[in-house]
Amino acid sequence: MRLIQYMNNQDEINYIVRILAGETNLYSHFVNSYSNSIYSLIVRIVQTNEDAEELTQDSFLKAFKKLDSFKGDCSFSTWLFRIAYNTAISATRKRKMEFPMVDEVMMESVPDEAIETFFDGDENEIRLQKLEEAITKLNVEEKTLITLFYTEDKSVAELARVLDLTPENVKVKLHRVRKKLYVLMTKGNENEQR
Repeated sequence: MRLIQYMNNQDEINYIVRILAGETNLYSHFVNSYSNSIYSLIVRIVQTNEDAEELTQDSFLKAFKKLDSFKGDCSFSTWLFRIAYNTAISATRKRKMEFPMVDEVMMESVPDEAIETFFDGDENEIRLQKLEEAITKLNVEEKTLITLFYTEDKSVAELARVLDLTPENVKVKLHRVRKKLYVLMTKGNENEQR
């Protein structure tokens, strides 16, 4: 359960209007409300704390500078996640990051029921550790989908806005990411059992 209660869209717009009118100190409310979530997303993408801290600050600075372009057609957090995602993507392009390939045939052969059973099972420390390790092997877009959907409880429509995809495409990608995580988490177990 989330400890910080996000503002509703109208409250956010009211704050933004006041900030743009000169009450810039109110921007700290957004920083305090969203910094942990933004940091969590960015650190998953760039995989180092120092870079994530710097990019989180950059994201908030960019959002502040572009505040007058916020239209209010989505929540402020969705708009901010889009800026943070693009900031992190730009940083990863500067250094070549490689991600392990997962056998597409193996992924497609996994039945949906197996995935549902696997992910609906009991969570224990070893399983959570394997999940965290598997997430590090996902590409940037996949990490973003998983983080925003499962950790930040963003809707498919919000994910579509952040990643500039259609909602249908988001659903397909989320399904594929779950399959990929299943393969990454169980692949070692199958080899150990042989």
